[in-house]
Amino acid sequence: MADEAEENGKKSNVLLIALIAVGGLLLLVVGLLVGYFLFGGNNADPSAEVEQIIQRQDTSQSAAPTEAEEPESEEGAEGEGAEGEEGGISKNVKAVPDVETFQTTYYEFSGNLTTNLKNSRKFLQVSIGVSTQYDDTVMANVDTHQVALRSEILGIMSEFTAEDIQGIEGRNKLALAIRDAINAKLEEVEGFGGVEHVHFTSFVLQ
Repeated sequence: MADEAEENGKKSNVLLIALIAVGGLLLLVVGLLVGYFLFGGNNADPSAEVEQIIQRQDTSQSAAPTEAEEPESEEGAEGEGAEGEEGGISKNVKAVPDVETFQTTYYEFSGNLTTNLKNSRKFLQVSIGVSTQYDDTVMANVDTHQVALRSEILGIMSEFTAEDIQGIEGRNKLALAIRDAINAKLEEVEGFGGVEHVHFTSFVLQ
């Protein structure tokens, strides 16, 4: 009986050691599996992660100026100018309106016209041009009859005093009087005047 009890005790010890060994092995396998699923399955390439980080930074930097941009106001578009790409000033210009205009033709009498002024020892020396928006016939008539027209102009100038031609207002009065005298002479010889303005290209009072 004693031998059987001893033999049974030995078998129990062997069985216990086997169970402990199997249990430890199972725990090791379970631990390896858990470790693989938690850490081993997500082993990413470090270079790929670095490249993704760089791409995110580039995207954020390129998107920042777009968010900061604001639509240009109408006032800025019509102002004096805006800074160019290199920091210069790009000027804005206004478009010329499309309006109907008539061509103006000019004619300038050759040389100067000089005459004494009324009730004065002073004399007036001027250079005169005329203009019109009628056709070239008017200026052709002026050129044809310029000798007679020069005489008319000198006659009108001699009727003005030094006080009459002072300032812009006085000069304008003289210009209107000369224009009317020219047109009156042209109507007399050609049947039509057509001179609209008289211009002084020089004006000397001495």
